[in-house]
Amino acid sequence: MTTADDTGYRYRAALPEDAPAIKALDSSFTTGTVFRVSVTDEGFLLREVPVEPPLTKVFPEDEPDGDEGEGEDGADSRTFVAQGASGELAGFVTASYSGWNRRLTVEDIEVAPEHRGRGVGRALMGLAAQFARERGAGHIWLEVTNINAPAIHAYRRMGFTFCGLDTTLYDGTPSQGEQALYMSMPCP
Repeated sequence: MTTADDTGYRYRAALPEDAPAIKALDSSFTTGTVFRVSVTDEGFLLREVPVEPPLTKVFPEDEPDGDEGEGEDGADSRTFVAQGASGELAGFVTASYSGWNRRLTVEDIEVAPEHRGRGVGRALMGLAAQFARERGAGHIWLEVTNINAPAIHAYRRMGFTFCGLDTTLYDGTPSQGEQALYMSMPCP
């Protein structure tokens, strides 16, 4: 199924031939603020603080883990893509469903820099939410680094709230020193 919106973007399930474009998509971001995490015995506090100069994050390539199947989704996972007016890949979302806790996990969502701020991420998240409803999910869940303030703001505008923290998830990785924030929202 392919859908189009009034902005000229087309949305559809990913195909195996989309894998190279998905892998090549620029997921980097630049931000003038980050969320500083303070952990206490009673929980944690997030405070948005400015960074000067602005921070640019380029995500490292994923390590091979035998799960290279974008476009080869099983019954409990889906990848959807957004194509720009000239057919270029504007973004994608990959989501998986776990029946035991009725959770849809957004494994990855990326929008190319030149397509950000145009509703592509929201539309892709809408496709993930539609898949969540089809599977009977009770909520949608994702993980984001504390330094990705632009994504955190976008997720909050979409209805996600903070639900957890992992201060060690990125230890031993190129993202060491960052904290993983977990966000969720009821399945709409």
